[in-house]
Amino acid sequence: MAVPMPSKRRSLVVQTSMDAYTPPDTSSGSEDEGSVQGDSQGTPTSSQGSINMEHWISQAIHGSTTSTTSSSSTQSGGSGAAHRLADVMAQTHIENHSAPPDVTTYTSEHSIQVERPQGSTGSRTAPKYGNAELMETGDGVPVSSRVSAKIQQLVNTLKRPKRPPLREFFVDDFEELLEVQQPDPNQPKPEGAQMLAMRGEQLGVVTNWPPSLEAALQRWGTISPKAPCLTTMDTNGKPLYILTYGKLWTRSMKVAYSILHKLGTKQEPMVRPGDRVALVFPNNDPAAFMVAFYGCLLAEVVPVPIEVPLTRKDAGSQQIGFLLGSCGVTVALTSDACHKGLPKSPTGEIPQFKGWPKLLWFVTESKHLSKPPRDWFPHIKDANNDTAYIEYKTCKDGSVLGVTVTRTALLTHCQALTQACGYTEAETIVNVLDFKKDVGLWHGILTSVMNMMHVISIPYSLMKVNPLSWIQKVCQYKAKVACVKSRDMHWALVAHRDQRDINLSSLRMLIVADGANPWSISSCDAFLNVFQSKGLRQEVICPCASSPEALTVAIRRPTDDSNQPPGRGVLSMHGLTYGVIRVDSEEKLSVLTVQDVGLVMPGAIMCSVKPDGIPQLCRTDEIGELCVCAVATGTSYYGLSGMTKNTFEVFPMTSSGAPISEYPFIRTGLLGFVGPGGLVFVVGKMDGLMVVSGRRHNADDIVATALAVEPMKFVYRGRIAVFSVTVLHDERIVIVAEQRPDSTEEDSFQWMSRVLQAIDSIHQVGVYCLALVPANTLPKTPLGGIHLSETKQLFLEGSLHPCNVLMCPHTCVTNLPKPRQKQPEIGPASVMVGNLVSGKRIAQASGRDLGQIEDNDQARKFLFLSEVLQWRAQTTPDHVLYTLLNCRGAIANSLTCVQLHKRAEKIAVMLMERGHLQAGDHVALVYPPGIDLIAAFYGCLYAGCVPITVRPPHPQNIATTLPTVKMIVEVSRSACLMTTQLICKLLRSREAAAAVDVRTWPLILDTDDLPKKRPAQICKPCNPDTLAYLDFSVSTTGMLAGVKMSHAATSAFCRSIKLQCELYPSREVAICLDPYCGLGFVLWCLCSVYSGHQSILIPPSELETNPALWLLAVSQYKVRDTFCSYSVMELCTKGLGSQTESLKARGLDLSRVRTCVVVAEERPRIALTQSFSKLFKDLGLHPRAVSTSFGCRVNLAICLQGTSGPDPTTVYVDMRALRHDRVRLVERGSPHSLPLMESGKILPGVRIIIANPETKGPLGDSHLGEIWVHSAHNASGYFTIYGDESLQSDHFNSRLSFGDTQTIWARTGYLGFLRRTELTDANGERHDALYVVGALDEAMELRGMRYHPIDIETSVIRAHKSVTECAVFTWTNLLVVVVELDGSEQEALDLVPLVTNVVLEEHYLIVGVVVVVDIGVIPINSRGEKQRMHLRDGFLADQLDPIYVAYNM
Repeated sequence: MAVPMPSKRRSLVVQTSMDAYTPPDTSSGSEDEGSVQGDSQGTPTSSQGSINMEHWISQAIHGSTTSTTSSSSTQSGGSGAAHRLADVMAQTHIENHSAPPDVTTYTSEHSIQVERPQGSTGSRTAPKYGNAELMETGDGVPVSSRVSAKIQQLVNTLKRPKRPPLREFFVDDFEELLEVQQPDPNQPKPEGAQMLAMRGEQLGVVTNWPPSLEAALQRWGTISPKAPCLTTMDTNGKPLYILTYGKLWTRSMKVAYSILHKLGTKQEPMVRPGDRVALVFPNNDPAAFMVAFYGCLLAEVVPVPIEVPLTRKDAGSQQIGFLLGSCGVTVALTSDACHKGLPKSPTGEIPQFKGWPKLLWFVTESKHLSKPPRDWFPHIKDANNDTAYIEYKTCKDGSVLGVTVTRTALLTHCQALTQACGYTEAETIVNVLDFKKDVGLWHGILTSVMNMMHVISIPYSLMKVNPLSWIQKVCQYKAKVACVKSRDMHWALVAHRDQRDINLSSLRMLIVADGANPWSISSCDAFLNVFQSKGLRQEVICPCASSPEALTVAIRRPTDDSNQPPGRGVLSMHGLTYGVIRVDSEEKLSVLTVQDVGLVMPGAIMCSVKPDGIPQLCRTDEIGELCVCAVATGTSYYGLSGMTKNTFEVFPMTSSGAPISEYPFIRTGLLGFVGPGGLVFVVGKMDGLMVVSGRRHNADDIVATALAVEPMKFVYRGRIAVFSVTVLHDERIVIVAEQRPDSTEEDSFQWMSRVLQAIDSIHQVGVYCLALVPANTLPKTPLGGIHLSETKQLFLEGSLHPCNVLMCPHTCVTNLPKPRQKQPEIGPASVMVGNLVSGKRIAQASGRDLGQIEDNDQARKFLFLSEVLQWRAQTTPDHVLYTLLNCRGAIANSLTCVQLHKRAEKIAVMLMERGHLQAGDHVALVYPPGIDLIAAFYGCLYAGCVPITVRPPHPQNIATTLPTVKMIVEVSRSACLMTTQLICKLLRSREAAAAVDVRTWPLILDTDDLPKKRPAQICKPCNPDTLAYLDFSVSTTGMLAGVKMSHAATSAFCRSIKLQCELYPSREVAICLDPYCGLGFVLWCLCSVYSGHQSILIPPSELETNPALWLLAVSQYKVRDTFCSYSVMELCTKGLGSQTESLKARGLDLSRVRTCVVVAEERPRIALTQSFSKLFKDLGLHPRAVSTSFGCRVNLAICLQGTSGPDPTTVYVDMRALRHDRVRLVERGSPHSLPLMESGKILPGVRIIIANPETKGPLGDSHLGEIWVHSAHNASGYFTIYGDESLQSDHFNSRLSFGDTQTIWARTGYLGFLRRTELTDANGERHDALYVVGALDEAMELRGMRYHPIDIETSVIRAHKSVTECAVFTWTNLLVVVVELDGSEQEALDLVPLVTNVVLEEHYLIVGVVVVVDIGVIPINSRGEKQRMHLRDGFLADQLDPIYVAYNM
């Protein structure tokens, strides 16, 4: 018996409170079991072992030695080694990725063995470590005894000094251990004695029983050829055909002869004795099936009866194909009608079904077969151990197995059924069941022939038209026996009202084939209740239990004694979930009433064993899996020896470990117990078992509870599927039902919530998901039931298309990690010492020092950009600075130095004369991306005014875009607004008047009409620290913030970019960015003037008409450096994905591109940049060229991949650690890994430090913190923040709380970390890479942990092919997930469970609301960033017009 061990190995973690320490566990359960068993004391006997175990576990829980820890009972396996490790770990801190190669950490890498208790005393022996004894060093760290004494001595001297542990610092709490369900101390436990195996009565062989089934057929076929064997019915209930024993015998012989001699050639027959052939017959043709089946038996080939494949995509048909393939089937026998009905190709051939082997279809109708020659006669032997037939069985997961039944087993089974049911010659039996398998085959095809009985076969199609047909046939033929299912009884009840002359007194036995189903009892009772008055006797109802492996397991015998009532058990549901039998009273709702399924079969032995682990006999009050030892059972799963061993060769053990029999038992797959008087009770199936947090629930019971919920008028009775899906290491119950077409949404929801309540109160278990689908949409089995595994498959892949979904993850998921407790603040000293102890560096880095770079930068001698432009206009007047391209890639406009200078002068005159502006006034520039904007900007500088660039309103969307323009103009306190003539008209139009108050615009100047004269003088600012321009932008959190850029910062910024990108007048740079804020504006308007290079300007809006414009321009102008935004990159990836060949043909060549930088203010979108690189690799783009930059409000560009320096690096971090603000590097592809790309190189003159956003202390390398920046081009402050006036000034002048407290830093508001790489920078130093993780404002605090929306969104987008975009935000502590659906609206509800599952699995979070919307609803700003806060406002104001909103309960 294995000791309960904790789950998968975690890194060794010491909690702050030492009491919360969880012992480390072994690296894997299986190794551990082996090592425990192989321990030197041997295995104690089971009874003693169980006492010891409890004693030992309680000892482990209460911490038996004088150790500092008490191992938590969560994972009760705290061994001595674990205690000692805790001591060591309190003084050493081991980090997975940087553990020093140190002998004392040996145990942390390998599994820790658990000791065995010895006797019942608690004496401890040293745990074994492989086969070496463990010795202890001073610290209690085990060392192998083979280590020499010298090394031992050395280890002792290296013992760590006993300094008090720096507890606060060493708390590494990012390991999120999922809660392990604690056993309920009050749970019922079995108390009975060990059960005894039950023997059935002796199988009394009657002298005239035939020696084999073929012999029986020969006997009846020759002695009484006229006796009826089988009567088939048409859909009107009229007898269609009567097969006599004589015809059965002669036709079977014909089939046998044809199979053996007419297929293939004489030398090479296709089928030889022992080969397998498929029997493919429809459910309304039992006669043809019977002839073919007996034909196979006579020919000694093995029939494999299967369902008729109607379409190529039948539920489960592929798996049947796998079975046929593994059985080596090459021939399929079928009937004429069936052969005609099979799907055909245009040439008339039967296509190969999906997953099926190639088959020869052979029609068995007599008219197609030749008569066997006179001298040919089938070889009729006594029954032997050759395989007689193979019955298929569908497993829980949908796979199909073949159970082989030998000829001996077949005959013995018929004999046992004959004895148990008291069958006599020429009795009439009505069979409603499927004759191809199970009870229908055993009674209606096999045992009937042994006893020369007459079978009336009722097809399923007739039952659908007339549910009473079987009862009418019983009356008509005065049948003695009927084989039915509960469903047939239920249907008869519904339809019987209009029938008068029913008399069932001839019945001596009504076999209920699914009598083992716990809810068949209600059908039996109701049926008896109604038909007792029509001559039905109570003792006639005979439920039976069967399984494909063990054939008939038990059957209630027909008695003549009507005084002996059948056995019933009223069992507590609560007890059953723990596998314990507790009798309860019928008044309660939470009980299961079961009926007995009679006694064990004649000649069989039965016992019940524990459902999992070694097959140990159950106690008398314990539920187990029933096992049978008999001749009349299946012998194996065809071709699967491993599974066969587990099922067909089980040796049940007593508690002392001794097998109860030398013969193997067979697992029946039924859960139950043997009650008083040897009566067998079945409470469920192993296949329907769902283990939810340690308690066992049966799918059938849950179905029964759902069906009991009134009113039933919303769903169809037989169309409910219950299964479990594994989410977050536990099974979760899913119920899918077909909804009637006339029920309203409200009715359905009411019914659903009632079902949830009922299941919760009766079974004390939560339902994870309840889905209703439209009528007739669930995949069916051939006889009309629900194909469970296929339904589950559809649910998991999101193609079930429900019309109603209710999910309850909040009530079901109880094993989430505990919410993180924030640690008490750590003192600065602790951090300093802690960093020293663990050898971590404080996370700081800087770009090259601007002061030390010698270059011939002429522009340096000017303090102001306006002076640089004047100098360029004098020295290189005709040098082209700007070229603007139109949507066809032609030059729309260009500017030389002197043209720009002259234009700027005229604009300055206009501002002073027409605008009457003073120096220092603010001017709003509302221009489309282009040359006018640049000229207007320098015109403002010449006039001494402060420009603010504003994106113009969109003519098609004035109502939403114009208010933003108005807001920026007002907030920036602009005295004047400059624009083009076209926009001038737009601002005063009627549409504009509807959106804003047009009378309050400041003075509007139209620069299409400029004065002709020059200004008297160009204004020169008195101080470089005065304001050069204002940069307004809407952040991702939806806040409008303007930052102040001084002249000094502007010049420093341009110089920094010039040095990083090595820009000179001879260079050309292509820019495809919006020129309104941030780095985009600086590159578009400022850099060319400072560095003198030519900028090729491509307005991103032009790409909407011509996606290839940017790349064609890059290729045509042989550009080496280009800048774009994510939206541009996405447009190219999506729009040009299929056109790379034609672009290549047009001569597009990107091989000269040295840097292609995405300008962004977010975490690099690694998937997009990688797919862009891959896509255009064929066109010469070097993957190294693609990189990203990073800027924010306080500093518009912190990082930018330059020309020299190492390539951008990618690291993989543990996402769970990240939630705890820790950075832990992992291997690519490891679970929970998140790839992060470096955001480009740090610009010259920029210093970065990572600080704790709450305490403002510097952080070590392995921590996630806020990025703080110190640089000459930091903005000098917010001009104003619209929407949040309280944003502190400390964004621009913060100081660290300890360490370097002098430097003034700006806080970026972004979380990130630094890593020192192995690469070297241009200056020979080790390169420090900055990784941006996400905005602090956007990060969501949930369960005490920090989540970044993008991570959850990435998971959700992966969950289903129809999710194109996703955004998440929180609303009153609930996580709201908005997904855009690219598909039909009926797919909307498929997304709800998938989204909930993936977020639970990957992020340990419960989604509160799932909102499914149309494409394009999630707002995106000009940089391509999601505006989650705007979306949140839209959701709260109910403006999203969603397709579906699911509130998870």
